[in-house]
Amino acid sequence: MAIDTSQFFQIFFDETEELLQQLEALLLDLDIQAPDVESLHAIFRIAHSVKGNAATFGFSDLTDITHVMESLLDEFRHGHLRLTELHRHLMLEAKDVLKMQLDGLQHERPVDQERVQQVRAALDAQWLRASNQSKTAASVEPVVAAAAQEEEDLGYGFFEPLDDLPGADPASASTEAAEAALLPAAAPGPVSAPEPSSPAGSTRRDNGSHGTETSTIRVNIDKVDQLINLVGELVITQAMISACSKDLDPALHEKLVSGIEHLSRNTRDLQDSVMSIRMMPMDFVFSRFPRLVHELSSKLGKRVEFVTEGGATELDKGLIEKIVDPLTHLVRNSVDHGIEAPALRLQSGKSETGLLRLSAMHQGSHIVIEVSDDGGGLDREKILRKASSSGLEVSPEMSDEEVWQLICLPGFSTAETVTDVSGRGVGMDVVRRNITSLGGTLGIKSLAGQGTRITISLPLTLAILDGISVRVGGEIYILPLSYVVESFQPARKDLHHLSGDGLVIRVRGEYLPVVALHELFGVMPQSQEPSNGILVVVQMESRKAALWIDEVIGQHQIVVKNLETHYRRVPNISGATILWDGSVSLIVDVAHLLGQQRSLTGA
Repeated sequence: MAIDTSQFFQIFFDETEELLQQLEALLLDLDIQAPDVESLHAIFRIAHSVKGNAATFGFSDLTDITHVMESLLDEFRHGHLRLTELHRHLMLEAKDVLKMQLDGLQHERPVDQERVQQVRAALDAQWLRASNQSKTAASVEPVVAAAAQEEEDLGYGFFEPLDDLPGADPASASTEAAEAALLPAAAPGPVSAPEPSSPAGSTRRDNGSHGTETSTIRVNIDKVDQLINLVGELVITQAMISACSKDLDPALHEKLVSGIEHLSRNTRDLQDSVMSIRMMPMDFVFSRFPRLVHELSSKLGKRVEFVTEGGATELDKGLIEKIVDPLTHLVRNSVDHGIEAPALRLQSGKSETGLLRLSAMHQGSHIVIEVSDDGGGLDREKILRKASSSGLEVSPEMSDEEVWQLICLPGFSTAETVTDVSGRGVGMDVVRRNITSLGGTLGIKSLAGQGTRITISLPLTLAILDGISVRVGGEIYILPLSYVVESFQPARKDLHHLSGDGLVIRVRGEYLPVVALHELFGVMPQSQEPSNGILVVVQMESRKAALWIDEVIGQHQIVVKNLETHYRRVPNISGATILWDGSVSLIVDVAHLLGQQRSLTGA
């Protein structure tokens, strides 16, 4: 009976994409002067795996490129050919072509066949030149024979002669033209390659262990989202049952109360387990940047060492996908604007190689991502001059933090000329807007001549959060707990009216603006004076404000519902949730509120 292999296409696409990511990381991590033997073997095995899997499904376009790559890599790992920067460039080009072909098969996207043939011809030319050289005159030491023999025993390296493949004619004019077209891009000049950390799982298929493969299962993300939604509804139902049981006498309803307590614990454990399914390591994002840094630094004539930390830190898949673009902007800015050219760094007493660091860590219910460099830092005076010439209200008395935030305004750029890398003033604006839309915050710190550090703080997940329920008039609102500092009933003597700033309160020597939620949302309050109500101090980075409410009800874990899906965007509201009594409560967009408040510290 014939087997329908189409049912396994998605598994092939997923696995091949992972293999190509590993291939790129290994190629970028190679030391051209002294390539690591095991890395060469690993790269060869990846090409061999992609070729074999593609052949199984009849994708001959993929096997053509990987066959030539396999032949060329075999020369490198046996020491018959010296690895150069050109070879690495060709391999990276081949990886890009394979990804393009894979996307064409999976998503029916157009494939640039001219580019495919150009890369194929360039690889052919390199292999044919290698095959014509005497293997005894190779300029690198041969690989350990035992290791090579082990690969042969595993079945690697046995493939048909390259002469049988189409387009392998050494006299082909198209081959020479293709190689010449690729050669300039492969000669970056005096630029050192970055040294990225190895991505998670990069050796998963190289150690001969199959335990990981057999203990995992691929599940469509829609099924995971459906499961999370159902668990969210279970959490809401459990909260309703717990609320109804508060008035029960434990002595009379001992079994019922005990059962509800067990239900609460099991629901919380189930919720944590299900949420962890969507969590992915940050290495999924970090692994994209070594190639970007390598090529951009080469283009700009800079030397950059790229370091990643905290790649195992996990973040919700939905956030992972949305953080890629903002981080790409930040990494490009650091290489382009932050790190100086080697000559300028030497004049400043620095190493000619700049350091670009990308890190991630957990802080409570948030993940903090930092992009830092040891470049020249932000130019305060230049930013102020540019802002003034653009018609913005600025003053020399502005704090550094306020000046740095100017670079996030739409259309703001200090670049003298517009290039394909930067200068249009859309990068940082997009970064801040995207981060804010995810419920996160963006912080900028910079020291002249020492570098810049940009910090992004994001919630671990957008599905469930810890919040404080507060009452304003007859309505109940939710304040995300991560923003709440404290709550108290203010004394009348601490409340003041400042000209142009409205009502403020003095808290331990610091003046905070008072935001009346009943005025913000058009609700009739119970307390007509702040001294008769409650103030909740909220903070985002260095910005603080005091929210005037009527009553603090309590702390709860809530399931976030997207309001725009069922209604529309509401100003100062980030979402909604269903309370323990079945009613709907709105979640206050604290980050947006604080972003509108001016700092009054020291006023």
